[in-house]
Amino acid sequence: MKRLPELVSLVRSHLKDMSPEGIGPLTGPGLHLIASTGVTDAQQVVYEPMVCLILDGAKSTTLGNETYPYRAGQYLVVSEDLPVSGKVIEAPYLAVGVPLDPVMIAELLIETEGAVPETSPVRGLAVSDMDDDLIDTVIRLVRLMDRPEQAAVLGPMIRRELAWRLLVGERAGMMRQLAASDGRSAQVKRAIRWLRQNYAEPMRIERLAEVAGMSETSLHRHFKAVTGMSPLQYQKQIRLQEARHRLLSEGRDVAGVGFSVGYDSPSQFSREYARLFGRPPGRDLERLRADPALALAV
Repeated sequence: MKRLPELVSLVRSHLKDMSPEGIGPLTGPGLHLIASTGVTDAQQVVYEPMVCLILDGAKSTTLGNETYPYRAGQYLVVSEDLPVSGKVIEAPYLAVGVPLDPVMIAELLIETEGAVPETSPVRGLAVSDMDDDLIDTVIRLVRLMDRPEQAAVLGPMIRRELAWRLLVGERAGMMRQLAASDGRSAQVKRAIRWLRQNYAEPMRIERLAEVAGMSETSLHRHFKAVTGMSPLQYQKQIRLQEARHRLLSEGRDVAGVGFSVGYDSPSQFSREYARLFGRPPGRDLERLRADPALALAV
């Protein structure tokens, strides 16, 4: 990883202008700068498909019952929409995140293999070590931040190269899963998509199995293989994260927010909210309003 210091220096030069705390906005070349000046408490967020290169510091992310630590010189890959808990454990923390496009990856597979192969479901989050080829690709992407007139043309080409390097690397199975349109991986993706869109509806596993086109037993097994949790656990985390977002953005009454995300019982909502976020809704909202930085995902 001889070129890692070059990438770190390049990103830090842009932080002077942007100074993000948390995840910065998507830039013209199609990447996020992510930074934290201190360690953080656990933050609940839904990761979407992405690759994130860690340039400084360290972080740990918990998915279901598994915790994934990662630090400078490593990268995180996410191939599905996953509710996680993450915290910075060594600061300053600095990373570069690039969203992954399933259509782009499918096109690469068709061009090289003639079709998108059917894949067996694998865990949708993993950590690997960087190499200089990957770092070089991201360096060229970051440099486009200074060349906006070139970013529209060269940005997609470099992101395509980045996707290719992931496809031929250690996490090839995850990339194939991301692009899958048939088979078990695609069926699990349908179930995940339905839960994200219909999180407020009562959980009926037979209905979800019908949406996925799987038996209930097969759905449970493959869904957990990808997400690390059952469909019910997944729905609960999505509900509670949406509830927190609504409390912060709308300032609505706690019971009303609970009902809006699918809870019939205010006491159950408050109890499960406190289990996930460490405090019941009212006290959590007071804390976040007193220190808005606590709500920033990193």
